[in-house]
Amino acid sequence: QVTLAESGGGLVQSGGSLRLSCLASGIISSLNNMGWYRQTPGKERELVAVINRVGGANYADSVKGRFTISRDDASTVYLRMNSLKPEDTAVYTCLFEIPSVGRRYWGQGTQVTVSS
Repeated sequence: QVTLAESGGGLVQSGGSLRLSCLASGIISSLNNMGWYRQTPGKERELVAVINRVGGANYADSVKGRFTISRDDASTVYLRMNSLKPEDTAVYTCLFEIPSVGRRYWGQGTQVTVSS
């Protein structure tokens, strides 16, 4: 079992920055992907960014050049968000994925609100 603890959400003005953090605890497989999804009311959850254990990352087109995902180790991932826009407002949820066994774990989510 893996538990995820997110932090760093909040309210920021358009053009501002935030950094989200996610710490995984429990039985941690070193061969994992970690990432961030986001969701707004009435819409499906969408991928923001994901990073594998060796640092390879993928981003949604809407955040490329503004957001940066990084990780310290097998259990901690960050999302640096710059040049935030009102359309980035959403609940951001951390993902811990073990591809070899097809397991996914989700955090509780943290609210990011960007005011115009």
